[in-house]
Amino acid sequence: MLLSRHQVMARRERDAQRLERSAYLLLSRIDTQGPMSIGQLAEAFGLDTSTVNRQTAALLRCGLAERVADPEGGMARKLRITDEGGRRLAADREVNRSCLARVVADWSADEVRELENVLVRLNRSAEALEGRHWPRSEDTEREHEGR
Repeated sequence: MLLSRHQVMARRERDAQRLERSAYLLLSRIDTQGPMSIGQLAEAFGLDTSTVNRQTAALLRCGLAERVADPEGGMARKLRITDEGGRRLAADREVNRSCLARVVADWSADEVRELENVLVRLNRSAEALEGRHWPRSEDTEREHEGR
């Protein structure tokens, strides 16, 4: 709870360019996985499609995402991050990283690595219980190495 609170406080420090939490999560998922339909996003987050529809409508209005034809030829339109959405997502990630870096500033490199390892394990355990895997860049890298 404290880590989450720290992130909320970091959001208050910033300007109006910071993303809302739902925008950050949706853009992060699309950034990691590639263009996704509203149905795919709803399934990925375990949310009702009407909820995701409202959230994605806000992304579209703000120019953070755009609708595109399914790159794989499917019928559903998909959402893709715009250049502006990518820029703002990257900026938010950097603010989050710098805030977390302040929290662990007096930790040793080994302690930071240990925290990273435990958080990865915690996330993967939660995903396993939920039955929803969050794709990661290292998964994509492994996939390409296996080809």
